Order: sequence, then structure tokens, then C-alpha cells
Amino acid sequence: MEARCKPNSLSRRGFLALGGVSALAAVPLLSGCGSTVAAAVPTGPPRRGGTLRVGVTGGGASDTLDPHIPATNPDIARVINLYEPLLLRDHDYRLQMVLAESLTASPDARTWTAVLRRGVRFHDGRPLTPADVVATFRRITDPDDPKSGAAGLTMLGEVAATGEATVQFRLTEPNAGFDDLLGQYSLGIVPADFDLKHPIGTGPFKASAFTPGLQSTFERNEHYWRPGQPYVDRLVLINFADDDARLNALLSSQVDAIDQVPVALIDVLGSDPRIRVLTSETGTWLPFTMRVDRPPFDDVRVRQALRLVVDREQMINQVLSGQGRPGNDLYAPFDPAYAKQLPQRKQNLDEARRLLAAAGKPNLEVELVTAPIQAGAVEAAQVFQQQAKAAGVTVRIRKIDTTTFYGENYLSWDFAQDFWYTRNYLPQVASGSLPKAPYNETHWNDPEFTDLVTRASSTVDPAARADLLRQAQRIEYERGGLIVWGFVDQVDAHQAYVAGLVPDRTGISLSGYQFRQAWLGKDTGGAA
Repeated sequence: MEARCKPNSLSRRGFLALGGVSALAAVPLLSGCGSTVAAAVPTGPPRRGGTLRVGVTGGGASDTLDPHIPATNPDIARVINLYEPLLLRDHDYRLQMVLAESLTASPDARTWTAVLRRGVRFHDGRPLTPADVVATFRRITDPDDPKSGAAGLTMLGEVAATGEATVQFRLTEPNAGFDDLLGQYSLGIVPADFDLKHPIGTGPFKASAFTPGLQSTFERNEHYWRPGQPYVDRLVLINFADDDARLNALLSSQVDAIDQVPVALIDVLGSDPRIRVLTSETGTWLPFTMRVDRPPFDDVRVRQALRLVVDREQMINQVLSGQGRPGNDLYAPFDPAYAKQLPQRKQNLDEARRLLAAAGKPNLEVELVTAPIQAGAVEAAQVFQQQAKAAGVTVRIRKIDTTTFYGENYLSWDFAQDFWYTRNYLPQVASGSLPKAPYNETHWNDPEFTDLVTRASSTVDPAARADLLRQAQRIEYERGGLIVWGFVDQVDAHQAYVAGLVPDRTGISLSGYQFRQAWLGKDTGGAA
């Protein structure tokens, strides 16, 4: 589970009624959009000033500015621009220091020491201190109200200020990948007296106005520590639940950039000389999830058969219009320990039929629960239904709305879907593949797998740890409950006059929502 799109935060009608972005003219229908007038592409050094207006998919009445519980895409976009963690993955998916200048582990990986970056100030001008870091992690791991990131920090015993600029993370057990666990956008550092009514962070923008489900406005943080950034004076994030409304807003220049372009419309946007399509190769995946503790999926032969039903190339071409790569029922493709040596699983209908017959399910019928949780999810369910039919498997699709999907029955569906952004293997396992993981959709509980992962987490030697991880991946490959049919390219779009947005492998849209790097060309309507 990642950012969960919620229904109808702002429909096309709602967008027209909002009126707060600019003086909105009537938004043309998508089919009637387009222009033959090419826009100038900014060149030279970044230019200061202007307002960047961004259309973001999803959001709803439960939208939040809380740094530690982002759920939807708009939540994530807000959090990334208001707050900053100690570390974070960059556009190339490399772990980089942010509010920490350094992070070093003791030889036994039980104690990690962070040296805080000098000169960092919060939005109100106060300096970042070790006490703020301690208070932040106390808030995240509060046993009475644990936040999203707490699930990956179960080994965190104590956070202590040990100097004017140093903080120690003392673990209850060794963890050689603790730096990776800290590098999450949901672990933003806040002041010790943080109050959500006055959300203060160290991010490039500070909150100005916020209407849940509709729009957020931010102003440039004059205390920001990165020289020159952010370049724009104002950032406006607008929720869109409807693809047409979001695309029309871009084509009619009511917004400067949008996330998550439907792949079927890439060519439409690409043919408009005013628009640039931004494509990123990512580790984002849209799995089918089979509960391994309930029939018929408690029989590994059934799980193997359904994996063999999938024509992965066809899924990529039909669902993603070629914007992706085939999966092999494993996740974390950018992890150095990714099990590339395992044979690529391909469609094999004869073997699928043999396995189903051996399991006593020659005429298997299953219900697949789907929802528009992410671009391509419902389409993937429909293509899978047809592929399964060829093996004699009847798949009944039950399509529900996103709120219901992620409602009280989420994590209880026997056969459903989900989506995840790029992660390395151990952080992903901590989120979804351990018995006590918060989002264990398949109810996976394999003692041999858990033992390997536990040993890997505490193994300092990289080669030895990688060997353990590959053994764990083989177990998931052979008997896991996920069908990982592919990895999805992220496709976004922006006006040609917007500069500074680059491909990003994290899977988070629009350069990881790092709008501090964006700037507006001087000959544009977007500049203020």
C-alpha cells in the first residue's frame, strides 16, 4: 500500500468552481485541447520567482499536513515540501544525507550516530537541534499513537542527544540497513514543540493555506538551507480525482504540471508543442495479492498456477502501453541483492492446468477485488481475467471504489491488488512481508523466510547479507503469495516553460515532488 487515491476530492466541476488558482476560463474538453504554438524552453541558470501550480492525483476530506502519516499523493507532495528527514533517496535512488551531515554505525550495527547539518533552521527561524530529532522520533514511535514510520523502527530502543549536533540511535538488535529505514519521507524532523495547527518543518516551503480535499498553498521558506532554493516564490497543489479534469487543466494552462498521466494519453500530450512528458523508470509495482492462509490460495500449487497464467509482456503492452518492465514475482528491483539469477517466469498454461488438477481445482473459480487505486490497476485485473480464462480459470472481477477497497476489509481480501513505490528489499519486507508487518496483504508467515530476513537484518558484512536476502527471495519466488507481473514507469507532464523537473526512480511523481528544484521560464504565463 502506498498513497491511496480517494474519490472525488475535486471533480472537473469542482475545479471550475474553485476559482482560487487563477482566473479560470472554461476548461476545454480533452479532445478539443491542443495548440500548434510551441513554447520557449527555459535555458540558462534557474530563475527566481513566480507561482508553480501542480495538479496532483487523489486526496480527499482526510487530507493532512501531518508529516508522519501521509497517505495520499497530495499528502506526500505536501510532506515532502514542508518537512525533511535525516536522509532520503535521490532521483537516482541513491541514499543521500539531508538534515544529517553523516550517519555512522558501530561495528556491531547496534548504535547509529547522526551528525546534524549545521545552519539548518525551521520555518520560524529557530535552529534545528538534537532535542528536535529526539522529540520527532518519540512522536513517531509513541506506543499510544504510532505513526506510519513506526512499523519499520521496531528495533529502535532509544534516541538520545549526545552533543550539540549529534544524536544516537540505540537499537535493541543489530540492523545493518538502519540508514535505509531512516531514509523515508514520512520521517520528517519537526520541532520539539510541534503543533499540527502550525505545521513547521525545515522544508523549502512553508504552509500558507490548506483546504483538505481541494488545494494547498505554500510560500517560499526564506530560511531554507540549500543555497538559492527554492526558486519559485509560491507553490500551489491542487487535488484531482478525475483524469480528464487534471489533463484538461494542464492543456488549458490552468496548472503548470500534473502527475500520473494515463498511459493511453501520452501520445496526445506528447504531440502538443507546449507540453513536455516526463517519464521515469521506477521500481513501482502493482501486485495481485493472494492470501496464503485461506483456500484456495493456501495450496501453493494454486498460487504457482496463477503466476503461470500471466503473460507478463502482454500485461506491459496492454495495461501500460509499453511503459514498464516485466516482473518475476519479486520486488525491490534496484536492491543490489535483487535475485536476478532466478529464471524469468513466463506464461505456461499447460503447467498451470497440471498444477490446478493436482491441487484438485481443475475448474478453479475465484473472485478478484479491484479498484482504481493506481493508474493501470483495474486494467490489469481485466487483462488477467482474460489470460486466466485460457487456462480454464474463471476470474470474477468485483470492482469497488477506492475508499471501500482501503476500508475495513483492506488486508482481508482473499484475492486483490495493491501498489507500492520503489523500495529496497528489507524496508519492503518490513512493511509487507513479515507476520507482523503492517501491510501484509497475503498473510505471509513463513518461518524459514522470517529467519533468513532476521539474520540478514543483523548481518553487517554486505556479501553475507546479500546471500541471505537471495535465499529469502527464492522462497518468495517459489511459494509466496504475490504476483508481481511488472514494474511501472512513472509518467508525468508539465508545461514546456517549467524547468528543473527530472526523471526520478523512486516512483514518486514529478521528480519525487521535489519542487524546490523547479523554476519557471521568463516568457511564460506561469510566472507571477
